[in-house]
Amino acid sequence: MPEILVHIVEGRSVAAKKALMKDITDAVVRNFDVPPERVVVQIVESPKHSKSRGGVPFDEL
Repeated sequence: MPEILVHIVEGRSVAAKKALMKDITDAVVRNFDVPPERVVVQIVESPKHSKSRGGVPFDEL
């Protein structure tokens, strides 16, 4: 069973996350030749103050 984890900063809409999970599922089905019900996609959201780029927290960018 393929399991895909996507790490993002909080703030995306439910609709955007749902669309992303569908697109990822479709890509895994197409490329790994597995049925969609075997694909697990999990979105892990981090608060902006808990993630940084170049040492600067996202809430300060």
